[in-house]
Amino acid sequence: MSHSETIQEFYQRVPQANPTNLSFTNAGAGHFNVFTRSSCFRKTPYIRRDFYKVSLIIGAGKLDYADKWIDIDQPALLFSNPMIPYSWEATSEQQEGWFCLFTESFLHRYEQKETLAESPLFKIGGNPIYFLNERQLTEVSGIFQRMMDEIASDYTHKYDLLRTYLHLIIHEAMKMQPAERFEKHTNASARITSLFIELLERQFPIDTPEDALHLKTANDYANSLSVHVNHLNRSVKEITGKTTTEHISARIIKEAQALLKHTDWNIAEIAYSLGFEYPTYFNIFFKKHTQLTPNEVRKVAV
Repeated sequence: MSHSETIQEFYQRVPQANPTNLSFTNAGAGHFNVFTRSSCFRKTPYIRRDFYKVSLIIGAGKLDYADKWIDIDQPALLFSNPMIPYSWEATSEQQEGWFCLFTESFLHRYEQKETLAESPLFKIGGNPIYFLNERQLTEVSGIFQRMMDEIASDYTHKYDLLRTYLHLIIHEAMKMQPAERFEKHTNASARITSLFIELLERQFPIDTPEDALHLKTANDYANSLSVHVNHLNRSVKEITGKTTTEHISARIIKEAQALLKHTDWNIAEIAYSLGFEYPTYFNIFFKKHTQLTPNEVRKVAV
């Protein structure tokens, strides 16, 4: 799964949801929009989306999410993020509710808080579904209705108000208990491996020497995916025939070769950007996997 659906592609796929403002930066910083679920198709593809989404689902259906699935048969809030592929298939005629899509820069416009990927609502391996009782449904429905009114208004500061409404929904959910009815797919190893490969690829490319690699080891990836490292290693080995560490090392080498050939960064800058504490460690690692030193590769590239 090499591609994430962008906001622009979402509007192309769902033309009935096209906004009147097509700048895709309509909120000053980032993007935000809100719709009724009548804009959605009854079945959506199993893909990642390059944006965050909060949905109030009123109607029955099946959600495939990462390596799990769940039957939704009562009002529910769904929190989806760019890292996790998912699909939805409606199983009842009644499909009501709302959804909003947004970028992280929209939600965190004014100050840098914890990233959404660290939030219990959006983190990888977390539980994205929250079932609502009657009171919660009334409360959350009211917030979405106010969002719909505001998005159509000409109020100068409407996106500040919409940001506040979004925070209210997030806080309402954080007071709830997530659903516990997810079932594992029979091909769970394939799904976990897919998530690992996606997460690995999203660490690259490295754009600046200061943009150091965050996830470096199998343990780092297991923690981010909220699985035990042994389970991750078994799954990856079963599906690909290679260990998690072999995949990580191969991707680091590939990035190192690109940086050596296509940038003017010195060897120390490349080493630090790839997560090596000392350039010597990088030199040893690189030669072990390529039989060449970084300097030798750079000379050939020049």
